[in-house]
Amino acid sequence: MHAAFVLTCLLAVIAGVALGRAAWMDGNRAAEDIARHRHTVTATTVSETTYRAGDQPSSRPATVATATWRYPPQRPHTATIPVPAGTRNGDTVRVWVDGNGSAATAPPGQADIALKAVGIGAGALAGIVLAGSALVVVRLRIADARCTRAWESEWASIEPLWSGRLRPGQGAGDD
Repeated sequence: MHAAFVLTCLLAVIAGVALGRAAWMDGNRAAEDIARHRHTVTATTVSETTYRAGDQPSSRPATVATATWRYPPQRPHTATIPVPAGTRNGDTVRVWVDGNGSAATAPPGQADIALKAVGIGAGALAGIVLAGSALVVVRLRIADARCTRAWESEWASIEPLWSGRLRPGQGAGDD
C-alpha cells in the first residue's frame, strides 16, 4: 500500500505539472489572441468621477467616469469606464477597446495566466493525491476487517480449549 501511495503521489506530480503547463500555454495563446483584437486609445473624461459598487458583494467599489474616444478614428464612443482615483472632468485616460471601439477589459497579464496555471496544476495534484489516499484508506480498512474476521474465527475455535471453558452445547465430562 505504501508503494501504491508513493506511485500515486508521483503520478499526481507529473499530472499536476503537465496540466499546469498546458494551462500556461493555453492562457498565453488566449492572451495573445485577445491582445491582437484589443487596443488602447486615449479617452477624455466628460464627467466627474463617481464610485460604482463592484460586481460581487465582496468586491471593492471602482472609481468610474464617463469618457469619450474615437476608434476607429471616424467613430465616436461614450461610456462609463474605470478611471484612476482623482481623475477630473477633461482629463485624459487610456482605455482598452475591442475591434468595434467599445470599452473592453485589458488582455490577461502574465501574473493572471501564471496564477491560473498554478491553480490548475495544484488542483490536479491535490485531487489525485486525495483520490489515491482515499483508495489506500479503503483498501486498508478492507484488509483490517478481513484480518479481524479471521482472528475472531480462529479465536472462537482456540479459546475454549485454551481457557478451559465449556463450549455451547457441551456438558461436564464431554471432553
